[in-house]
Amino acid sequence: MTDTRGPQPQYEGYATGPLPGEREPASGQASGPYHPPQAYSSPAGGTEGGRPHGTQGGAQGVGAAQAARRPRTGARTTPRTRKARLRVAKADPWSVMKVSFLLSIALGICTVVASAVLWMVMDAMGVFETVGGTISEATGSNDSNGFDLQSFLSLPRVLIFTSVIAVIDVVLATALATLGSFIYNLSAGFVGGIELTLAEDE
Repeated sequence: MTDTRGPQPQYEGYATGPLPGEREPASGQASGPYHPPQAYSSPAGGTEGGRPHGTQGGAQGVGAAQAARRPRTGARTTPRTRKARLRVAKADPWSVMKVSFLLSIALGICTVVASAVLWMVMDAMGVFETVGGTISEATGSNDSNGFDLQSFLSLPRVLIFTSVIAVIDVVLATALATLGSFIYNLSAGFVGGIELTLAEDE
C-alpha cells in the first residue's frame, strides 16, 4: 500500500522531545499530581489541600449556633391543646331506649338496696320504736292501742313498696328518654342540634 498523503509537518517540541506526560519536573518544583487550571477563582481565604480555609470556620459557626439553640435541661414545654367543634345532629331512638332501660334498672336496684340498708340502720338505732310509741300514745284510747308504726313499716313491706316504685321508675324513665330522643331529632332539624367543643391535650 502506498502513502499518498505526502510529507507531514513536524511540530516543534514534539518531534524530538518527550510527550507531556513523560516530561520530568523542573528543578525547584515538587513532584505531585497534576492539577488542571480552575475555571473559577477560588473563594476568599484560598484553599488548603483542595478545601477552602473558611470550611472549618463555617463548621465551627454552625456547631456554635446549634449549641446555642439547644433547650435547657430543666425547661418545660407548654402542651398544646387541639380543639374540635362537633354537632349532635341526630339521636337514635332505639339506642337511647336501650341505654335508658339499663340505666333505670341499675338505678332501681340501687334504690331497693339503699332502702333496705337505711331501714336496718334506723331499726338498730331504735327510731321506729321511739316514734311508734309516741304515735301509739297520741292515737290510742281506752279501747284501742293506737296506730302501730313499727308493724306497718316492717322490712318486707318496705322492700315491696320500694320494688314497686323501682319498676314504675324503669318504665317511666325508658318511655320518657325515648320520647325525648324523638323530640330532640325534630328540634335538631330546625336549629341544627347541640354543638360540642372537644379538647385533646398533646
